Amino acid sequence: MRTFPLLVSVLLLGIVTGCSSRLPIDSPKTQQYSASHALVGQASWYGSKFHGRLTASGEKYNMRAYTAAHKTLPFGTIVRVTNTGNNKSIDVKINDRGPFVKGRVIDLSQKAFQQIASVDQGIVAIKIDILDDSNTFRYKH
Repeated sequence: MRTFPLLVSVLLLGIVTGCSSRLPIDSPKTQQYSASHALVGQASWYGSKFHGRLTASGEKYNMRAYTAAHKTLPFGTIVRVTNTGNNKSIDVKINDRGPFVKGRVIDLSQKAFQQIASVDQGIVAIKIDILDDSNTFRYKH
């Protein structure tokens, strides 16, 4: 009878531990990226003018997808962009290069920007956290 509560406790602990996912945010590659890339500044957005065009990675730009342009982070890197003014955040995949305006760190797709700010603002102060760098690539053919 005493083994039943112990068995249930071990089973629950196993379920909780097995269901939690751990992203490789402590990987050496991520630590290197964090130290050598601009991860704080301003975010802007781009929309219909570029919709359907090829990005620098070779993917078609979709203004309704959760993607972004960064000057140096590898394509395929998943980052969390947090608006430091309202603390809203969004996870996006880097698939393009830019922005090329001083002080701007990342260009978000229109859909991604709308999740953290009004597109009428144009730019917002942000910070970037690298979440996953396990599926990076140079470009798609």
